[in-house]
Parts: sequence; C-alpha cells; structure tokens
Amino acid sequence: MPSAARIRSNYAVVLAALVFAVAAIFIADTLTDYAVAVAIFHTAVMLVATRFLGVRAVAALAVACVVLTCLSFVLTPSGDYKIGLINTGISVVAIGVTAYLGLKLKGAEAQIHEARERITRIARLTTLGQLTASIAHEVSQPLAAIAASAGAGRRWLTQPQPNTEKALAAVDRITRDADRASEILDRVRRLARNEAPASSIFDLNAAVTEIIALSSSAAGASGAVINADLSESLPAAFADRVQVQQVVSNLLLNGIEAASAVPKLSPRLTVTTRLVQDRLTVAVADNGPGLSAEAAEHLYDAFWTTKTGGFGLGLTICRTIVEANGGRIWTETSPLGGARFAFDLPVAGDKP
Repeated sequence: MPSAARIRSNYAVVLAALVFAVAAIFIADTLTDYAVAVAIFHTAVMLVATRFLGVRAVAALAVACVVLTCLSFVLTPSGDYKIGLINTGISVVAIGVTAYLGLKLKGAEAQIHEARERITRIARLTTLGQLTASIAHEVSQPLAAIAASAGAGRRWLTQPQPNTEKALAAVDRITRDADRASEILDRVRRLARNEAPASSIFDLNAAVTEIIALSSSAAGASGAVINADLSESLPAAFADRVQVQQVVSNLLLNGIEAASAVPKLSPRLTVTTRLVQDRLTVAVADNGPGLSAEAAEHLYDAFWTTKTGGFGLGLTICRTIVEANGGRIWTETSPLGGARFAFDLPVAGDKP
C-alpha cells in the first residue's frame, strides 16, 4: 500500500507534467499560424488529467486550456483570421466536450467504487452471518446428544438402585459428543478460512455405521427406523472423515424430519454405500413426502428452507464439504417414495 507522502509526490509530478504540456501547446499554438490547430492537443491533456486528477483539478485545467486557447488566438501573428477563428472554436468545443465526458467518467468510476465497497461490506456481513448460523446449526446436534446423554445418566444415578454401568456409558457418550462438537468447530473454522480438508484414508462403512449409531437417539424419539445397506469389500475412501460423517449426519436428520412430518406414517430410512465406476457413493433415502419442484430448484441455496425455524444451511454446507473433498452431491426420487440424497467420494487410490 503506497504511503500518503508517495501519493502526494506522484500527484505533484503528474500535475507538473500536465502544466508543462499545456504551456508547450500554448506556445506552439501561438507561434504557428491560424491554419495549424495545435490547441486541439489540449484534449489529450484532458484525457490524461481525468485519469490521474480529481474532479476540481480537471475542471480547473479545462478552464485554463480554454482561456489559453482563446489567448493564443489573439496573440497569433499570422495566418487566415477566419480559419483561425474556426480552429479556435473547434478546439474550445473539443476541450469542453472532453472535459465533460472525462468528469462524467470519473463520476461513474466513483459510483462504481462506492457500490463495490458496499458490496464488500455486505459480503463480509453475509459471510459472518453464514459462519454464525453454520456454527449454530452444526454444533446444535452434538449438544442435543450431550443433553440427552446427561439426562439419561442422571436418571440411572438417581434410581433407588443406581445403575453405574449405564451411567458410565452415558458419560462416555457425552465425551464422544463433546469431542465431535470440537471437531465440528475445527472444521467450520477451516471452511471459513477456505482451507483444504484434512483428508486421510479411512473405512467408509465404519464411518457411516458410527453416524447411524449416533443418530439412533434422534431416530428413536421420532419412531424412525434406519436400515443400513452397506456394500462389502469397499475400497478405502480418501477424504476428511469428520466432514464426511457430518454430511451423513445432516442427511439422516433431514430424512428423519421429512418422514416424521407425514401423519400416520412409520418413518423409514435406508443408508447405502456402493462402489460405482471407481467412485464411492453414499445415499440416504427416506419415505417422506418427497420434494416439490420449487424445493428441488432451491435445495442447495443458502438460507432457503421449508422448515419452521430452520437456518437453510444444512444442504449448502453438505455441498460445500462434498465438493471440497473432490465429490459431488445430488438428489433423486427415493425407492421408498420420498427423497434420496447421494454423494460420491474418491477412493484412496484416486486422490484428488
């Protein structure tokens, strides 16, 4: 970033060069006869001035060029007077038009600069809002699990005959969910900084099975049944394991909520893993109401949601995560009658 002293120095140099050019044009116009319209070169000076000088300086320079052009006409010693008068008039009009257009251009540039600054401020506020909403959306899941495990542990300990074994299991779940919340916060910070995912080689089926187990409390509360259809002998995946698990968790919770919204329906979900054309595919299908045409169009748009009190960021974050890990995500009709969300990942041998 240039210093203020350097900017002032550059401004002075440009101004001195323009003044010198104006003076040279004035002298040349005065010493030549009327037929030589040297004053027309003042328009070039005006073009340079509009690039480097402020509005007032450009206006003042334009007035000076017009005055000097008229003065040069009076002082020119030779040539046809009528031709000189016409040339002077053309030069004055050209200087005036050039100055006017230059000032309009500077005004437009100033408006564009102001609009760009407003857009930058709005983008920063939007990014901050997205980050805040993302943190709230992501961390709410493990926090809810922690609260549920804490309540269960308390009930086991306050019974007439405390069941310490089950209470300790609840404490273990709290520890796992707390670690998971910490990992989610780390991932959100990496996404906010546009950092590359912490990719590693891992067993996709094991990661999916772990998330299904963690989602069992949410499924049990709504009466949903989650079926796992995991293909055997899958090659290892190469991606950020925590991020992939968060995508699966979001898709499962969305499926549970969608299926539970249909009255007198037993919510059912199926999680599948497959190897399709050297890509690992994970899909979550539900038997909910499916997707409307409007929902399918705006499904991955930030802050667009059909849920009451929803953030509209879950699927946006899922797409960001999947694409950052070298995959893609898509939606189709579920064999169960609802919606089916699927995404693919590279295998360990095809690192992106």
